[in-house]
Amino acid sequence: MAKRRRKRTRLKLNRWLALGALALVALLYAKPVRSYLATRHEVAQRRAEVRALGAQKHALLGRLAFSTSAGALAREARRLGFVRPGEHLFIIHGVREWLRAHPGPGN
Repeated sequence: MAKRRRKRTRLKLNRWLALGALALVALLYAKPVRSYLATRHEVAQRRAEVRALGAQKHALLGRLAFSTSAGALAREARRLGFVRPGEHLFIIHGVREWLRAHPGPGN
């Protein structure tokens, strides 16, 4: 009977020691796991930011290519009031008001 009691006591002690060791391991791993998860979240945010910036760069490169074309430069020059050599510049004011006052068949 004493042997069984010692055996049970030793078995309980071993279980408590194993449980304590497991708790210690969990405590030791808690901070690194938390740090890993936070870093993983930050990396995901940075990747999303890089994708967004890549899309923005692609759009800006498209706008740059369009704005440096000969047609776009000519349109912008005309909008600023430049004329080609040999052309005459005529500035007409009040076109919108005149169109409102004199509606045509297509308006």
